Amino acid sequence: MEEKLLEIKDLCVEYKTDEETVYAVNNLSLSINKGETLGLVGETGAGKTTTALSIMKLLPQKIGFIKKGTIYMNGQDIILKSEEEMRKIRGKDISMIFQDPMTSLNPVFTVGEQVAEVIKLHSEGKSKEEIEKRVDELFLMVGLPAERKTEYPHQFSGGMKQRIVIAMALACEPQLLLADEPTTALDVTIQAQVLKMMKDLKDKLNTAMILITHDLGVVAQTCDKVAIMYAGEIIEHGTAEDIFEGNFHHPYTVGLFGSIPDLTTKSKRLHPIEGLMPDPSDLPHGCRFNPRCPKCMDICTKAEPREYISDGHAVKCHLFSDDSSEKKEG
Repeated sequence: MEEKLLEIKDLCVEYKTDEETVYAVNNLSLSINKGETLGLVGETGAGKTTTALSIMKLLPQKIGFIKKGTIYMNGQDIILKSEEEMRKIRGKDISMIFQDPMTSLNPVFTVGEQVAEVIKLHSEGKSKEEIEKRVDELFLMVGLPAERKTEYPHQFSGGMKQRIVIAMALACEPQLLLADEPTTALDVTIQAQVLKMMKDLKDKLNTAMILITHDLGVVAQTCDKVAIMYAGEIIEHGTAEDIFEGNFHHPYTVGLFGSIPDLTTKSKRLHPIEGLMPDPSDLPHGCRFNPRCPKCMDICTKAEPREYISDGHAVKCHLFSDDSSEKKEG
């Protein structure tokens, strides 16, 4: 039986400044089982990184606020944890690979010292020799020579820095890994190597992973489940098979697939989604996607859609209401 590791219910996150309130995440719910990989997909500004920072409780102080909802990890609500309790959880139970490896490492410490620091914080009683041995193991695990641990971040390429960041994230064998676009800054060849390495390490350590990305190709290659995010909401979720081969989809998901080149058909141009993500401080009424939706109906501008669920595949769209024929036609 699958064992639930993380469960988020009705999460709402706001950023407040003197000028405006940004509604970054709105009533978001998702769950992930032990050893599972969930792909969180959407455009820039959808709220993907904010969701990950909320799980880590690393929202900007005095600006970012969790207004509502629960985040249960192993049955305990993370939102109720103090900062001292969270320091024990971060790195040990939940780790995060941040978006840019170039800025994730401290330039004045050797990379070995930075990996060792994670182990020291969460492994009380370990001798210096044991910590050094573990650092060597981690470097070899991510495909780097252990003797390079005495070097500084500027002496490594982007792909190597990303490997070091992954070594830091996996140092204490966390139960959950949050990977925020871990391959965005890398070229295609190194991207494939890093993804394969992350998948191998995840399988070896039985780590659950939330992979935040724009790249549906990466999702198809690595994820068990997929959640499509738009304007702070999950608008479609299901297994990877549901999203890539299912009979029905949210118009936004259809638009995402339409933006990808198809090798089986000839086309002069791609078909991008018209318009831009809505201003999160002034979200549209009704369905958030209605200003850009090619299938927008009158009800879409007035009422928020409910979820239509079929065999675990859920779509939040008025097209799939009980009296609609769209869901039958796909």
